[in-house]
Amino acid sequence: MAGDIDPQLVRAIREAVEARREDLVALLLRLVGTPSVTGHEGPVQDVIEQEFRSRGLAVDRWEARPEEIAPYVEHVGEQARYEGRPNLVARWPGSGGGRSLLLNAHIDTVEVGDRSAWSHDPAGEVAGDLVYGRGSCDMKGGLVAFLGALEALRSLGVRPRGDLLLNTTVGEEDGGLGALSTVLRGYRADAVVISEPTRLALVPAQGGSLVFRLTVTGKAAHAAMRDEGVSAFEKFLPLYQDLMAFEAERNRRLRHPLYERIENKVPINIGIVRAGVWPSTVPETLVAEGRVGLAPGEDMASFKREVERRVAEAAERDEWLRQHPPRLEWFSGQFAPAEVPADAEICRAIVRAHEAAHGSAPSVEGVTYGADMRLFILFGGMPCVMYGPGDVAVAHQADEHISVTELVAAAQTFAVLIAGWCGLAED
Repeated sequence: MAGDIDPQLVRAIREAVEARREDLVALLLRLVGTPSVTGHEGPVQDVIEQEFRSRGLAVDRWEARPEEIAPYVEHVGEQARYEGRPNLVARWPGSGGGRSLLLNAHIDTVEVGDRSAWSHDPAGEVAGDLVYGRGSCDMKGGLVAFLGALEALRSLGVRPRGDLLLNTTVGEEDGGLGALSTVLRGYRADAVVISEPTRLALVPAQGGSLVFRLTVTGKAAHAAMRDEGVSAFEKFLPLYQDLMAFEAERNRRLRHPLYERIENKVPINIGIVRAGVWPSTVPETLVAEGRVGLAPGEDMASFKREVERRVAEAAERDEWLRQHPPRLEWFSGQFAPAEVPADAEICRAIVRAHEAAHGSAPSVEGVTYGADMRLFILFGGMPCVMYGPGDVAVAHQADEHISVTELVAAAQTFAVLIAGWCGLAED
């Protein structure tokens, strides 16, 4: 049921958002056409700041500082640079008497990658109902949906009773620098919604992911005398196989109501392997970098010790590795898992808003990836959930895209959510 949300208001909101469909697409193309790979987000934040100010919003712009981040570097990772990477908060002040809401979208993206793998322009292209381009789905589309909601409400001559904060942040793809800095700057709200691409599902639980480096030592020899050496590559293989067995064991024993339908709840992946220096030399060193997944409710420090024990036990079963134990290091931003109760007030509010706007309740799901959601919960003490247009399955890939219909639907939900959560007054 839609609760106390006025059906006439919902209908007016739906129509007001739909009337802006072409404007939303144009804005998304402008944002996608402004590259913002992690570490180089300044130009797109300039565009977003212009968009905020053109709507009469007061804007706070700042850069994270190394000294403020230093105590939290395990969580967001070492940064190559801080300068030229501004974060923004735009405020639509409430008239009073309502709850506040912070709407967050990260604006950094991964690299385009192999341009020849794209069949559409990674700088933005429309084909039917889809907008293609790097960042269209992850997650500039989510920001556009927020702005579409704001514009629809303003066109109806209303304003929120509680403060509405629009927050665009840098560095999510490698740890969450901008979201953490937003919290450390003192921003708080009664709830936070991140418009990650969830296919319009409500996500109150996110997994964690820890990044590791595993160094395996062998013994170099001429390839013609291979048996005189010990291949670090061959010694890595049983360690890798044991990690895969560890993943399978964890999937069998871990239980969480929002993850029961997910076959691999806690993926382990080896993303980079470097071994050897010459084709005709037995490799004496191998360095593998990867990630291990955590489920909500797991403690990051305890799990690190569990992985370290597992690698050590696997090494003990090999005579060479027993004498030359592999070295395991944790590096980069470590994503702790996080969740809020599925029946938290903000969860119920989103369910009501989605149902009012679209006639049925949204799916409620957990996700296996890490996200900025954890930083608002763990360090900001705020209930935070994810809900947004787009499918994470196409993020980071060639031909990344988002459905315009879903983009519009998300904007409609957000507008109804603001009405229900913050309350509305005549402007």
